[in-house]
Amino acid sequence: MENIILGLLLLRPRTIYQLRKRIDEGLNLMYSCSTGSIQAAIKKLLQNGFIRVNELTENGKLKKIYSITHSGKNYLNAWLNSPIDNGASKNPELSKIYFFGFTEKEARIKLIENYITELNKMLSDLTKICNEGAKLSSENQDNDIFYFQLQTAKYGRDLTEFNIEWYSRLLKNIKE
Repeated sequence: MENIILGLLLLRPRTIYQLRKRIDEGLNLMYSCSTGSIQAAIKKLLQNGFIRVNELTENGKLKKIYSITHSGKNYLNAWLNSPIDNGASKNPELSKIYFFGFTEKEARIKLIENYITELNKMLSDLTKICNEGAKLSSENQDNDIFYFQLQTAKYGRDLTEFNIEWYSRLLKNIKE
């Protein structure tokens, strides 16, 4: 979570609300989070000196805006330049399918149907993000940041499409 926050703050300073909103709008494929987990990560980043906070009053309300520090940029850069961990792509929920033989057929069918419905909603959101990202990327052709953000969204979309197909085949086989 800390690295996601640092990356978002590298793009621009944000409040916790803005961080949560941005994560929910496309980064939730990589990290699911709550406001509490963002607050815990913010606390850790502040303690390590990787971010700072500026407080201002806007319309009578105190607003805390977080931004990345020089040491935060160095920390993020070190993480970005470290090897990609293929162990991070594991899917712990797949273990549920592994043991589905212990459940009733009707329960399996219902769970998979519901999951496919959720995947289709996610696919719709990711397709929208990809379309918006493609527009931004074409408008900023020399900007690597937009390019790689778009590629990440495409990965999420393609992975979700794969999962829909895989679970649909599984569902068909269970029903037969």
